[in-house]
Amino acid sequence: MKIVLQHLTKRFPNRNKKIKEDVIAVNDFDFEIPDGKLIGLLGPSGCGKSTALNLICGLEKPTEGRILFGDTDVTELPPEHRGVGLVFQNYALYPHLTVRENIRFPLENLRGSKKLSKEVMEEKVLEAAKLVQIEELLDRRPSEMSGGQQQRVAIARALVKRPQVLLLDEPLSNLDARLRLQTREELKRIQLETGITTVFVTHDQEEAMSISDTIVVMKSGVLQQMGKPQEIYDEPVNLFVAKFLGTPQINVFEGKVKDGKIYIGDSAVLNADSLKGADGEVYVAVRPEGFVVDSNGPLKCNFLNREVMGRDTSVVATHPLFMGENIRAIIPSEEEIAPVDGCVGFSLKPSKVRVFDRVTEERISL
Repeated sequence: MKIVLQHLTKRFPNRNKKIKEDVIAVNDFDFEIPDGKLIGLLGPSGCGKSTALNLICGLEKPTEGRILFGDTDVTELPPEHRGVGLVFQNYALYPHLTVRENIRFPLENLRGSKKLSKEVMEEKVLEAAKLVQIEELLDRRPSEMSGGQQQRVAIARALVKRPQVLLLDEPLSNLDARLRLQTREELKRIQLETGITTVFVTHDQEEAMSISDTIVVMKSGVLQQMGKPQEIYDEPVNLFVAKFLGTPQINVFEGKVKDGKIYIGDSAVLNADSLKGADGEVYVAVRPEGFVVDSNGPLKCNFLNREVMGRDTSVVATHPLFMGENIRAIIPSEEEIAPVDGCVGFSLKPSKVRVFDRVTEERISL
């Protein structure tokens, strides 16, 4: 099911009586979610991503704008009539019911022509349980299950009615690191098997990049960028997006453009013929994998230490014009690092360097 958001806006009254302006949680969302795709709504806490999800499912009504499922306008339609499945962060399972009964619960509430026989309900429960691989746990209660198993029950319950749209609100936040990795792989498998259009809300950029077909990056209720995960990582439209995606975070320096070269301090770190005649102060951002240890390199940094991570090594350093605490450069583990007088030199990979306007923080194309 294709989802179309047309100039979608949601305002809330400001709780601070001294401030008259409303709080804008979602500001003029205007984009389309293709049928059968998994979309990651990504952004820091408080950016409006959960509000956007609640607008799609009908738990909140928009202040302005329209929501369409396919060609059907569902803006005024109540949640129970939208054909959506919703999975919350806290699972929201009924503790006194078995897994079977929890999954069956949405089917028992069907009325009229949609009402199902017990046999059909049992078939659908078993089908949903098999999809999330918990068919052997149907007679257990939630208290007898791990967090990951409970999450699968919540997903099965959302899928049992075969919704047109599946909405996931930070569903992995309560799981430990290894279980999160396993569960997100399962989510992607389930989405591919069912072909259900899925919207996945998270603040974890690694999580969003690993399973999403498309990412929507938000900040303060405003859509910053929408695209494929690798495209956004490689071609961020502004400094916020560049800093939000990537682990370790992109390294940002105060720099300048002069005579077709990019400078950090007095060192010309990169040629930029396309910027001739566009001299001025900029931010120079370098992905961690964009550094090459080079004793003759133009970028000289104060060496702090190295962190061995198996296949890679993280070189930790500082620089007077670095905008942060420590630079983190990722290099292959087999490369030698030989600081001279506490200094390590780097040359930069042009493909991993991005330049941003110092005032607007918009990206400048090289």
